[in-house]
Amino acid sequence: MITLEKRPEPSRYWSWATPPLAVVLTMIAGGVMFAMLGKDPVEAIRTIFWDPILGEFAFYYRGQLLVKAGPLILIAIGLSMGFRANIWNIGAEGQYIIGAICGAAVGLAFYPFASFIVFPLMVLAGALGGFLWAMIPGILRVRFNTNEILVSLLLVYVAEFILASMALGALKNPDGAGFPGSRNFRSYPSGHNAELIAGTGTHWGVVAALIAVIFAYVLFARHQMGFQIKLAGQAPRAARFGGVNPTRLILFCLGMSGALAGLAGLFEVSGPAGQVSIDFNVGYGFTAIIVAFLGRLHPVGILLAGLLLALTYIGGEAAQSSLGLPAAAIQAFQGMLLFFLLAVDVLTNFRVRFGKREVA
Repeated sequence: MITLEKRPEPSRYWSWATPPLAVVLTMIAGGVMFAMLGKDPVEAIRTIFWDPILGEFAFYYRGQLLVKAGPLILIAIGLSMGFRANIWNIGAEGQYIIGAICGAAVGLAFYPFASFIVFPLMVLAGALGGFLWAMIPGILRVRFNTNEILVSLLLVYVAEFILASMALGALKNPDGAGFPGSRNFRSYPSGHNAELIAGTGTHWGVVAALIAVIFAYVLFARHQMGFQIKLAGQAPRAARFGGVNPTRLILFCLGMSGALAGLAGLFEVSGPAGQVSIDFNVGYGFTAIIVAFLGRLHPVGILLAGLLLALTYIGGEAAQSSLGLPAAAIQAFQGMLLFFLLAVDVLTNFRVRFGKREVA
């Protein structure tokens, strides 16, 4: 008989061993899935994980790696602040969309005015848009004790509706011959988030992601607010007795995660995506949840996990084109990663015991 015995305290060894173990299990299960689809599992795994780094077109893929990893890391850093304090913002996708809309609206309002001040104003608008959208579940939580999980998640669908209406209405390109979508920021240098180093994929969104990693590390390790976040997550009663203000903590965590998600949306719409379109959002807000947990809610871990998930995006696209794998299979492969992480994470708090079943 197999039983689970609760550990006196969480195992630090398993806490850090579960992410790489989850990756290995995902590769095995993914290989089985690819084989069932009639594809060579070894070739599929190699295409996803090996070719983008050391394959024939690795130079191109390495640049794309930072493009994909930037928004994932930026959003996951914000989510980790709330997750550490048991504040569950599941609607980062909506905050990402609203940040993109607000930032793009400011840039398009100045079109074709050429000035260095346009892009900083877009950045501020993107962060503010994401912040205000996250404040909706935040204020409802502190005022009416609503569930921030449901509210933030449902607001994603509202944000998607607003995105569609903007792409077809207020932000639609007047010179676009009737096609949906805004002007392309690549044709507007003052509002374009261009590559800082040609061919590397490094733009201001990548720089912001690295700054966010450093900021979060200092916050968690050195700042009083980081200590309060940790205390509220691990010992809520002790946090209350210790004078932690739950209202301020909830609004801070949701506000920061919303602002960072909004920044990610702005950097994406003004850079790699180039315009506000109906299908602008590609699921970064939801994938960032996997990144946050795979990185153990630690800034450095999130940095590495963001690069890994970006690798699955790029490798998955390569596998779709070269091996004919369906997009749904790649999405399922990414979902397996979170599934196995949560499953194996049980070993952090429990021991597995084997023994004979007792006869009554």
